[in-house]
Amino acid sequence: MIGLERSFKWLHLGAHTAVMRGLGSSLAGLVASVLLGLLPSLGVAQANASQTGEPAACGRVRFADIGWTDVTATTGFASHLLRQQGYNPQVTVLSVPVTFAALRNRDMDVFLGNWMPSMQADRQPYLDDGSVQIVGANMPDARYTLAVPAYLHEQGLRDFADIARFAGALQRKIHGIEPGNDGNRLILDLIKGNRFGLGGFTLVESSEQGMLAQVERSVAAREPIVFLGWQPHPMNSRIDMRYLTGGDDSFGPDFGGATIYTLVRAGYLEECPNVARLLRNLTFTAAMENELMDGILNRKLDPEVAAAEWLRAHPEALPRFLAGVQRFGGSATSTTAASAGSASAPPPASLESRLAAHKIPLGQFIAEAIGYAQVHGKPVFDAVSIIVGGAVDGVHAALRALPSWLIVLVTAALAWLLQRSWPLVAFVALALLFIMNQGYWAATLETLALVAVATLAATAIGVPLGIAAAHRPRLYSALRPVLDLMQTLPTFVYLIPTLVLFGLGVVPGLISTVIFALPAPVRLTHLGITSVPRPLLEAGDAFGATRWQRLRTIELPAARASILAGITQCIMLSLSMVVIAALVGAGGLGVPVVRALNSVQVDVGFEAGLAIVLLAVILDRLSRPRDGRRPS
Repeated sequence: MIGLERSFKWLHLGAHTAVMRGLGSSLAGLVASVLLGLLPSLGVAQANASQTGEPAACGRVRFADIGWTDVTATTGFASHLLRQQGYNPQVTVLSVPVTFAALRNRDMDVFLGNWMPSMQADRQPYLDDGSVQIVGANMPDARYTLAVPAYLHEQGLRDFADIARFAGALQRKIHGIEPGNDGNRLILDLIKGNRFGLGGFTLVESSEQGMLAQVERSVAAREPIVFLGWQPHPMNSRIDMRYLTGGDDSFGPDFGGATIYTLVRAGYLEECPNVARLLRNLTFTAAMENELMDGILNRKLDPEVAAAEWLRAHPEALPRFLAGVQRFGGSATSTTAASAGSASAPPPASLESRLAAHKIPLGQFIAEAIGYAQVHGKPVFDAVSIIVGGAVDGVHAALRALPSWLIVLVTAALAWLLQRSWPLVAFVALALLFIMNQGYWAATLETLALVAVATLAATAIGVPLGIAAAHRPRLYSALRPVLDLMQTLPTFVYLIPTLVLFGLGVVPGLISTVIFALPAPVRLTHLGITSVPRPLLEAGDAFGATRWQRLRTIELPAARASILAGITQCIMLSLSMVVIAALVGAGGLGVPVVRALNSVQVDVGFEAGLAIVLLAVILDRLSRPRDGRRPS
C-alpha cells in the first residue's frame, strides 16, 4: 500500500511539474486528481478486508441457482441477508451439472440446492477430486420422487410397479422437468433398463413450471398423469397429490426422502470466513420455504423481496441467521438494525421509480385474458390440440412405418428429380446414413414430422395472405407491424400462452413454430406478386383475363422464385425452432441438444447439433429453385 501511495504521489508531482511548465496542464491535472481520488477508496477496501479477516474479493458472493423455485427461494434469502451486511451477492441460473463444473472452475462460490441422494452421481466426482466442499445440510426433511394426483392414487396407481398397468391411460408418458436434471436422468435409467415395465414409456422434459402447468391441466380434467414431485413446494398444497412407493433404489427410501446441502467451491470457507459463518447458520424448514415460494410463484415477488417480507413477519428468526456474522466493514451486526434495514426509508424517488409506481397492468391484462380463454375456450383448444397433434403424430407414424433404407432411397431420388445433381444425391444419402450411424434417426423423424406440418401450415396461411396483401396495400400496411412483432418478439414468449392453453407436447411447439415462421412466406409472396412486371399485367388485361386467370397464369408463375424462397425460409425458420420446442415437450433433435447443454456433454451436443445442420442443409437444397438463384 505504501509503495502504491508513493507511485501516485510521484504521478501527482509529475503532473504538477507539467502544469508549471505549461505542457498539457488540464489533462495532467485531471489524471492526477482521479488517481489521488482512488487512494481513500483503496484504503477503505483494505481496511474492510483487514477488519473482517476477508479479502476484498469476498465482497462479491456468486450463487448458482438451478431454477427450482425452492433453490431460488433459499438463494434469494441468503442474498438478502448478505446484501444487508454490505456484500454484493450475484445469482446465476445454471443447470445442475453446469453448477458443479462452475464450482470446480471457481466461477461460482456457493450452491444451496444440493438434493441428496438424487444428485449423488453429479456430486461425487467433485468431492473425490476435492474441488467442492460440503458446508452442511440446510433442509433435512425434503422429498423428491414420482407422484400422481389423489384420484389416480385411489384408482390403484400407488407404486412404481403400478405405472405399467396404466400405460394406455397415461399414453406411456412420464412428465419430468428440465432436460439434464438429475430426476429426469433417474427416470431415463428406469426406462432404459425396462425397470417396472417402463421400457416403452417416454419422458416428457420441459421445466418446473411447464410440468406443473400440465399437471394442473390434467387435474382439472381428472386425467391420469405421473410426474416428478417434491417438497418443499407449494404444489403440495395446490394439488391434491400422492407420492409413489417403490422408488427406493432410484430416488431413495421414505418416498424419496431427501436432504438438501449447501456446497461451496474448494477453499471458499477459509478465504471468506464471515460468509462461511452465515452459510453455516442457514437452515430452513418446509413451512418457511413454502411461504417464500408462495410469494415468488403466486404473488410474483422478487426472491429477495419475498425474503425481506418473511423476515418482517418473523423478526425473531433473524438472530439465528446472523449469529457471529459481521458487516463487510468490520462492525458488529445489529440484528435490530438489520431487521429494520429491510424496511428502511427508500431513497429519493427518481423518474423511473415514479413511473413504475403507476405501472400500466399490461402483463396482468394478458394473464387474465389467457386465463379467461383457458376456462371458456377449452373445447376449442382441445379440438385444435386433437387436429394439430393428430397431424404431427400421423406424419411421424407414417415416417416410422417406412424402412429407414427406403426413406434414404426416396430422399436421394427426390434430390435427383428436383436438382439433377449427383453430388447432391451423394450428400443426401451420406448425411442420412451418418445421422443413422450416430443414433439420432428416431429423433430426426420426430423433427421432420414437426417441420413438415409447421411448414405446410405456415405456407397454407402465408402464401394466400401474401397474395391478398399484394392486391390490397392497406391490408399490407396493417399486417406489417404484426409481422415485425412476430419476427422480433423473443420466441420463448410464444411458448408461455401456448403452453397454458394447450399443455405440454407437440401442439404448443408447433403453434409457436408457425407463428415464428409465418412472416417469411407472407413477405416474400407479397414481394413476388408486387414485383411482377407491369407490361405482363397489362398484356393479360388486354386479352381480357379475369383476376383469377391473371393470378394463375401471370402473377404466380412470375413470382414463383420469390414464393419458393419464402417457403425455403419457412422451412429453415421452422427447423431453427426445434430446440425451443423441445422445452415444451415437443421431442425431436432439440431434446439431446438441450440435455447436452444442461449436463455439459460436449460429445452429445456436437452430434445432435451436427444432425440438425445436416437435416437443414438437405431440406434447403431440396426446396430451393434448381438454378440456385434467389431474388435479391
